[in-house]
Amino acid sequence: MSSDFESYEQDFAVLTAEITGRIGKVPKLVGDEKKQMVANIEKQLEEARELLEQMELEVREIPPQSRGMYSSRMRSYKQEMGKLEADFKRSRIAYSDEVRNELLGDDGNSSENQRAHLLDNTERLERSSRRLEAGYQIAVETEQIGQEMLENLSHDREKIQRARERLRETDANLGKSSRILTGMLRRIIQNRILIVVLAVIIIFTTMMAIFLSVRGR
Repeated sequence: MSSDFESYEQDFAVLTAEITGRIGKVPKLVGDEKKQMVANIEKQLEEARELLEQMELEVREIPPQSRGMYSSRMRSYKQEMGKLEADFKRSRIAYSDEVRNELLGDDGNSSENQRAHLLDNTERLERSSRRLEAGYQIAVETEQIGQEMLENLSHDREKIQRARERLRETDANLGKSSRILTGMLRRIIQNRILIVVLAVIIIFTTMMAIFLSVRGR
């Protein structure tokens, strides 16, 4: 499972490197070539988002004891993705301003102010989005930890119940053994008393026989 994650990780690294290079080329291009480059970058960004989703699913399948390392790597990849999208938005804003100026013949002064304003708003939205995403990630991890704790408690409860049942069975067996031993001891004592009584009777009978024999002479 971690091998699938690492495969997606390599694809993501290659893809983001290509996107970074293409974003840097956008300001240098003009006309249809620039439009085509923008369209290609949008497509690659979508592919990168899909890779992140696949990686997220793989992380959820990793055992909890090994998940922390992969979760931290996912956070760094999401931050990298956010930076790429911000850079691309800035290049698109510049591209949109350039097209509008060409169409309207504007001198570009008001466009610069608007672009600065848009960039500021974009950065604020990105910061808010990152905060929401971090909060969501923490909530998901907390929920997973809670589920694991409940499962562990359920397993511990089952073990305790089984141990109690074994103790009850052991107590019952000990009670039976105790009763059997008591009965055996009682029979042994009875047999010994019977032997002693028989020995006394035999001795008494013998002595009486000897006594009568001597007296008869």
